[in-house]
Amino acid sequence: MAETAIDYGAVFKALPGMVALLTPELIYADVNEEFVRVSGRSREQLIGKYLFDVFPDNPNDPAATGMRNLEASLYRVLATGERDTMALQRYDVEDPERPGEWSKRYWSPVNAPLLGSDGKVVLILHRVEEVTELIRARGGSPGKPNSRARVLEAELYTRARELQELNERLRQAHSREREVALALQEAMLPAPRQVRNHPAAVRYRPAVGALNVCGDWYDLVDLVGGDRIGVAVGDVVGHGLEAAGVMGQLRSALSAASRVAAGPAQALDVLGRYAHVINGAESATAVTTFIDCDRHVITYSSAGHPPPVLVHADGRTEFLDQATDTPLDARPDPIPRPQAVTTFTPGATLVLYTDGLIERRREDIDTGLERLAGTLREHRDQDPESLADTVLLELLPPGGATDDTALIIVRL
Repeated sequence: MAETAIDYGAVFKALPGMVALLTPELIYADVNEEFVRVSGRSREQLIGKYLFDVFPDNPNDPAATGMRNLEASLYRVLATGERDTMALQRYDVEDPERPGEWSKRYWSPVNAPLLGSDGKVVLILHRVEEVTELIRARGGSPGKPNSRARVLEAELYTRARELQELNERLRQAHSREREVALALQEAMLPAPRQVRNHPAAVRYRPAVGALNVCGDWYDLVDLVGGDRIGVAVGDVVGHGLEAAGVMGQLRSALSAASRVAAGPAQALDVLGRYAHVINGAESATAVTTFIDCDRHVITYSSAGHPPPVLVHADGRTEFLDQATDTPLDARPDPIPRPQAVTTFTPGATLVLYTDGLIERRREDIDTGLERLAGTLREHRDQDPESLADTVLLELLPPGGATDDTALIIVRL
């Protein structure tokens, strides 16, 4: 039997609930027939119009928040690429036949993203269920409201408003903590254009739509004894100000240890002992490399961290994974950590990063590592600043990663 072609345009228009498609600028791109019927607006009054020009807040009600709440929900969808279900809203609507006359209406909205091939939000599906009649359920003769129904109406609406206001306060509090933590991290992390005579680029991208920010860190230091530099990255489990504080302590401790240690393994030994007495440093990871540019040698050691990548001048990629050990505080009585050595020729590129760059849900980590190696091979001729931007563009999801990402690129 031949398959029946489905006219999805006709399906959209016939949907039983109120559904509209909005552009990222919140312009009506399309509406179904139920939306036209219930809203009391014609398609000509809707299509191509800005949402809040068509449905502004009731100017006669100074406490009206429907427009503000809906706008916040729609912008969350654009920012996160995720569906947002709103609490019950009171959103009064002006009578199109009687300008200046507003009717009290109650709505239950859901906003969902429609993603393009690049993963970006191209449209927002705005579904609205009107529950005015349910909220205003009355019994008996006209003009004699059922008192129990009216009490239920008031209680239900009050609880919905309280929930909305609580969610908004939580978002604002989380936003403030995030801003302070990011500012603290920015003040503690260096941003060099080069270390000694070697061009370098550093990048930090906080997680999107989450609070687990400010645990990633990086460091670049001059080492004594010729043309020698130390490059390191680390990751603290946790979020917000606490993680930022722990991050600062670990970064400073490793920076100091690297200047006096005989090698990267010894520097991580010292850092591990220090991490063991710091609250919040549990399961923290780090990797550090000592680069001798006179001898063209890299010595490295890792405490449970993803391996650095060395891109040789001929395009070959090498993961520095021969000296990987447990996270910093994993042993009550630390034992000497391993370290390994590799060589390079001038023009090679060293890349260190945190797991936000390569890890994806429901994906094997080797897939992310190979994706990184492929990008570095393909674009190895770019300068470090351009290469850092390219790596983030090609490896991070279009809407941003769900974990922090730190990245260091050094041309040797």
